[in-house]
Amino acid sequence: MVFWVFGYGSLVWNPGFEFDEKVIGFVKDYKRVFDLACIDHRGTPEHPARTCTLEQEEGAVCWGAAYCVRGGPEKEKAAMAYLERRECEYDQKTLVDFFKEGEPEQPLLTGVIVFTSTPDRISNKYYLGPAQLEDMARQIATAFGPCGNNRDYLFLLEKAMFDIGHEDDYVIELANEVRKVLGVVGGVLKEKKLSAPTDVSLKPFSPLKLTALPEAIAMDS
Repeated sequence: MVFWVFGYGSLVWNPGFEFDEKVIGFVKDYKRVFDLACIDHRGTPEHPARTCTLEQEEGAVCWGAAYCVRGGPEKEKAAMAYLERRECEYDQKTLVDFFKEGEPEQPLLTGVIVFTSTPDRISNKYYLGPAQLEDMARQIATAFGPCGNNRDYLFLLEKAMFDIGHEDDYVIELANEVRKVLGVVGGVLKEKKLSAPTDVSLKPFSPLKLTALPEAIAMDS
């Protein structure tokens, strides 16, 4: 069985698994939001990071990369096991249509897997929900975990979207707000300004505390 998976966060620049084909494209009626807690990659249970998930919105478009895994059951099983561990804070696998640039009407692929999260704080303890831009920026600017700083995740996503030729206005706005918190001025086009200072002293922003997953492993997500 061959499967395709759609990446819209760190999978865009760091898939981390063996794949056979990569296609840049988009999914419809979903938008990228930073409403999911990350407690084992870019954050901790005491100070969760904010990472992106998808939220349904009619007419929205989310660009990213689709990866194909083929080559037999063992290879496919290994890739999916890796993805399930890495995306452990996402509680759903959704099947979507995937569209290629220049062909917006007819999907290139159907049944593409995408890791998403239930947008409900009661049924999904990792769902943070929306917040004011300034509050989100402060949380992202101060959170860090085994894989590094939350802000670097955001800046790398900003750069990755620029590199594939489909910048996300929401990501840019949030990244610029984080730069304001950090006292950094600049954008994705200036490489030296993508990484925030390491000596920034800010009070951590912690909207809630979460319990670490027993099977969680430190991978960039």
